[in-house]
This record gives sequence, structure tokens and C-alpha cells, in this order.
Amino acid sequence: MINFGGHNGLVSEPTQTDNLDDLVVRMAGVGVRRGRNELLAGLDWAVELDERWVVLGPNGAGKTTLLRLAAAELHPTTGTVDLLGERLGRVDIFELRPRIGFTSAALAARVPAEEIVRDVVVSAGYAVLGRWREVYDELDTERAAELLGALGIAHLAERTFGTLSEGERKRALIARSLMTDPEMLLLDEPAAGLDLGGREDLVARLSTLALDPDAPAMVLVTHHVEEIPPGFTHALLLRDGRAVVAGLIDDVLTAENLSKTFDQDLMLERSGDRFFARRR
Repeated sequence: MINFGGHNGLVSEPTQTDNLDDLVVRMAGVGVRRGRNELLAGLDWAVELDERWVVLGPNGAGKTTLLRLAAAELHPTTGTVDLLGERLGRVDIFELRPRIGFTSAALAARVPAEEIVRDVVVSAGYAVLGRWREVYDELDTERAAELLGALGIAHLAERTFGTLSEGERKRALIARSLMTDPEMLLLDEPAAGLDLGGREDLVARLSTLALDPDAPAMVLVTHHVEEIPPGFTHALLLRDGRAVVAGLIDDVLTAENLSKTFDQDLMLERSGDRFFARRR
């Protein structure tokens, strides 16, 4: 079990806000354009403190763009984005980002291959990749060790990142994303590229995290319903940069909605708390 709560002095204190509700994400009329390409359009979406969201959709649906907005890595072209009570465009994003845990394939590609796994995790406290002259105290290194243990890779702490398997890298980066005890955790296709065993191990660990009432709000992006961990409460389906449907996962995840989202005639089956989809 991961211990959530203040643990080191490296995290910026939340700034004062007049927003007293429980929303960690609020997007209103959000659009993102790049040249003639409309990556997101007219999106309204909100995430509360105790919710765990999965975002599903085909390639090019806008899932990663959505997550980059939620990670304060991108600003909308139109509409407003409020994160943790702060509005993008009116807040210092360098103070906001340490409050958000984010892991993605793009982040993995930026980690130096020679970096020690323990340092990949602990350096999140300074929001840097590649340890240099930062000073970490014993609480920080203990926190990093705790997270690596919770994700089943404590034995890899002294290995270099470049020597890890794909699944081990994914888990190391999730540990890093939790290092600052974030108020929101964003996971961009964490099971992509994993074999069956690696996927199932990761799904089980993310399920444990999702079911922890003290864990942060979570948003997980995936293409596959099979990768949804038990404990996730809500779903947003995207297609062509627009929301198809959003709400409680049991209401949203239907064969009809998935077929519309992926433009395929799909069947959806459920076994316990896991979902499985295939073409008719």
C-alpha cells in the first residue's frame, strides 16, 4: 500500500483559490487547433477528487491532447481549463505541475538511458529528468524506495533505466509520477507495448491504487477496454476530438457507445470487474 500524504519539502504549496468545490479538472468549451487541424472541439468535462476516469477512443481522437491539457503542458485555443482550482493562463504552471503526476511515452523517451532508476523517481521532486546537483534528504530516498516497492520493482533501484524492459520502465515512471504525492494522476496508455503478463500485472497494481480512498484523482488513457483496471469509476469516449459520451463507467461502456466511438460493430462482454470487446 502506498502512503499518500505530505512527505517531503520539495512540493510547492497549493496557491489560494476561491474555488471551493471538489473539481480537480474543469474544461468548458475547450478546443485545440494546430494549423487547420482541430484536435479537440467544444469539449466540456469535469473530474472530481474521488473519481477515477478512463478515456477511450481510436487513434487521433484527441486523447493525448486532452491529457496534456490536464497536465498543464498545453493551453487551449478556445474555452477554459481549470486544474486544481487554478485557471490555465492565469497561474504559474511551474508551481502547478508538481501537484500533477503525469506519465507518457513521450516522457519515457526523454529519460537518459544511463540514469539510475532510483534517481528517475526521486528527481521528480525537482521536476527534472537526469539527476545533476540537486540535494535530496533521507525522506525523499525512502519515499522513492517505497514507491518502487509498491510497484514491484524495488530490486531494480540501482539498475540504469536503459536496461529495463518496457514493463519495468512503465512502472518506474508511474513511481516517479507519484513521488510528489500529487493531487491528480494522469496515465497516458500505461499498458501500451506490454505483453499479456506485463499488462495484467500493471492492471492489478493500478487497480490497487484506484481502490485506495487516499489515492489522488486518476485519469487513464487507453485504446483497449481490456486495460481498464477494476476500481475505475467513470469513462469518457472520444472520437474526432469530440466527446461521444461521458459519465459513470457502467452507463458509458456499452456495445452501442463503443461501436459509435470506434466506427465498428463491436460486442462488449464483462467478467467481474473487467471488460472485453471484439468485432461481431
